[in-house]
Amino acid sequence: MSDGLFLSRARVRRHAPAAALRALLLPDDAGRRAGAGHRLVWTLFADAADRERDFLWRETDAGTFYILSRRPPEDAHDLFDLDPPKPFAPALTPGDRLAFTLRANATVAKKVEGQGRGKPCDVVMAAIKEVPPGQRASARAAAVSTAGRRWLEAQGARCGFTIPASEADGGDVDEGEEPTRSSLRVMGYRTLRVDHRGPAARIGVLDYEGVLDVQDPTQFLASLAHGFGRAKAFGCGLMLVRRV
Repeated sequence: MSDGLFLSRARVRRHAPAAALRALLLPDDAGRRAGAGHRLVWTLFADAADRERDFLWRETDAGTFYILSRRPPEDAHDLFDLDPPKPFAPALTPGDRLAFTLRANATVAKKVEGQGRGKPCDVVMAAIKEVPPGQRASARAAAVSTAGRRWLEAQGARCGFTIPASEADGGDVDEGEEPTRSSLRVMGYRTLRVDHRGPAARIGVLDYEGVLDVQDPTQFLASLAHGFGRAKAFGCGLMLVRRV
């Protein structure tokens, strides 16, 4: 993805014919839903059999999808209430502060003996790999916060942004003053079993919410267009931003 981006909102219609297919289009199981969402959003861009994915997407509410794409979506099957796509080209300068949400498949490369490249591994599972099974529940809760934050800060170092420190992160707070809310919250973690073209894949998904400071606008916008982490075909990687 490059220049000429569009931000769109598409909502699955609640009247025929989409309503009759709603249970199939939006299954209750989270893993099946990610696979169904992949196929559903593809209908807006499948104008050629050999097309490669050039968009990011995320389901925010039941049946509501936000999409960042190089081409405007086209609802050839009349499945969506599709808002007019808006050109996405924010004017940013170093030091701008943005509020953001992000759903990410955050991974680290784990070295595999005999292989030149490391194997992608969910950051939370990687953090608790050596923890005894009986202690993993509590360890996982801590890893969601610490490993999740560490991963996003590393993304920022490469992608032109930083997560600002706040009083709640260890800054000075006057006696009797309430500490401010942290500039980053890891809202949740879950693993999904996604069926798609072959054996089912299991992916870990982290949900983030917070604020960031733009350091390099060009690099940051390019990273927004490319997406963060893996499993972008299944609703991960799209960072939604707004000015604070």
